[in-house]
Amino acid sequence: MRGMIWPLALAAVLLSACGGGRMSAGAFEDRAREVAERWHGSEADRAWRTGLVPLEGLGREPRKMPDRVRVAEHNGVWKLGIELPGGPPASGEVRWPDGSALTVPLISAATAYAEVSKPPDLVEEECPAEGCTPLRLVGAELGELPLRTSRGTIQVPAWHFTAEGVEGRFSRVAVDPSAISPRPVARKGEFEEVTAFEPVPARPRDLLLHYGHGSCDRIHGVRAYETSDVVVVDVDEETGDGGCNAMLRLARITVTLDEPLGNRLLLDSGTGLPVLRRSWLPH
Repeated sequence: MRGMIWPLALAAVLLSACGGGRMSAGAFEDRAREVAERWHGSEADRAWRTGLVPLEGLGREPRKMPDRVRVAEHNGVWKLGIELPGGPPASGEVRWPDGSALTVPLISAATAYAEVSKPPDLVEEECPAEGCTPLRLVGAELGELPLRTSRGTIQVPAWHFTAEGVEGRFSRVAVDPSAISPRPVARKGEFEEVTAFEPVPARPRDLLLHYGHGSCDRIHGVRAYETSDVVVVDVDEETGDGGCNAMLRLARITVTLDEPLGNRLLLDSGTGLPVLRRSWLPH
C-alpha cells in the first residue's frame, strides 16, 4: 500500500547536446488531428467518460507512523489478531458529482488485507537484524474513502484495518478490480508536454497550462486544436543549440480557446492523453 510517486515532480540534471528542433504549425495540426481521432470513441475515451478510472492509488495508510511501524508496514510484517469477516459483501454503489452512478462488485476483507499487508516489489528499508515487530491486526470494517477519478472525487467502498497501538487506519478500496479501468499510459516514444491546467477566473475561454521545459529551450507560445469533444494543446518550444544544462524547469502559460472548454476533454499533444485539472492532481 504505497503512495503513488508523481513523476512530473522529478527532474534529472543532465548534460546534453540540444538540437534546434521546432514543430511547425502544419505539423502540429497534423499531430493534433491524429490525437483527436485516436482518442475519440476509443476504449480509453469510453472508460474515462463513463467508467471508474482512479487518478490515485487504491490504498491509504496513517499519516503519522512511528519508525518501527513504518518499517514493519514497509516490509509486510503483519500478524492476524482477529478472524476476518467472511466472503465478499454484496455489491456497492459509487456516485459521481453529476449524479451518475455505477453498481460495482466488492472484494472480501481477506483479499483487501492481502493487498494491505503485501510488501512492495522493492524493499528500500529492510527490518533490523533483530527483526521487525509485527503489526497485529485487531480490527476490520467496511466503510468508505474519497477517491479522485477521471470524473471527479467520489466516495467509494473501502476496507479499513486497525493495527494494535497504531493511531489511524490502513485502508484499501473495496471495489473489485474487474470494475476498475486503469488510467491510460503514453505509447512508447511519446512524452508528456502539458502536465496540468487551471481555469482562469472571469475569463471562460482562457486556460492556464502547466508544462516542463529544458534550460536551453525557447518558448514561442502555445497552440490549440479544437473539436466538438476535445481540445488538443501544445507548447510551441524550440531547443537550444550546443551543450546545455537540461534540468527540467516548470512553467505556466495561458492559452485562449475559440470557445470555453465546457465538457470537452483537454488532451496533451505529446502523449495524446487527458490533461488533469490542477485540483485533481495527487498530493
